[in-house]
Amino acid sequence: MTPADLVPLLTVGAVLVGVFGLLIGSFLNVVVYRVPNGLSVVSPPSACPGCGEGIKPYDNVPVLSWLVLGGKCRSCREPISARYPLVELAGGAAFVGVAWWWTASTGLQATPTAVIASGLGLVAFLYLAAISLALGLIDLDVHRLPDRIVLPAYVVLTVLLGTASIIAGDPGALGRAAIGGVVLAAFYLVLAFVKPGAMGLGDVKLAGVLGFALAWLGWEELIVGACGAFFTGGLFAIVLLATGRARRGSGIPFGPWMLLGAWIGIVAGAPLADLYLSSLGLA
Repeated sequence: MTPADLVPLLTVGAVLVGVFGLLIGSFLNVVVYRVPNGLSVVSPPSACPGCGEGIKPYDNVPVLSWLVLGGKCRSCREPISARYPLVELAGGAAFVGVAWWWTASTGLQATPTAVIASGLGLVAFLYLAAISLALGLIDLDVHRLPDRIVLPAYVVLTVLLGTASIIAGDPGALGRAAIGGVVLAAFYLVLAFVKPGAMGLGDVKLAGVLGFALAWLGWEELIVGACGAFFTGGLFAIVLLATGRARRGSGIPFGPWMLLGAWIGIVAGAPLADLYLSSLGLA
């Protein structure tokens, strides 16, 4: 099969992944609102916050329904925040981006065993992308990283990435991931004790999840991802201070920057590390 023959297949795959991402984004809107309030994410069905009218299935199509309704409830015409379709679009874009990155990084696998291992890895990072969106928005909204999302991630990623490692004949990746998770969580725990209030226990728990995923890919990804959080978060804080939008001591949630830094490490950790070492003449 030539590269030209793969174009239609990859295009169809990207569309399917994007549509699935839109649907996940729609669900994430529910998660972001209900989880911090201690509500179930499955019941009751979604309803208009203004009139309480249940949302019909044909009014719950990601992005399209919001556009058709003009951003308003069909029943009471109460405005519906543009954040809903934006989160749905973010879900679709994130899933397509992760699938593209994974395919470019691992290539198309030739054997059934390799396909299964690669598929499990892709699912793991799609899952990480989904909870990253949810946790980032929740932390911005309420300055919390709920255990209901963070703690299950340990189990899900261990099962998916651990199984992928064993099937691919690379059990060392699982051991490296475990070390990375422990080290990064311990680092954040020390920061939380050294400077109370700067880091919360939610940050510590999330650090373990991110350290696990980053180290599974490699040590370079872990180092870049960990440093990326402080670089992007620090840069943002400087901008806020310089523009007068924040003062010293202002509470700025760090979770979104941990997640952003981690994804920088996931997607570009190895080349960024090589570029840095080359600039020092060490590579």
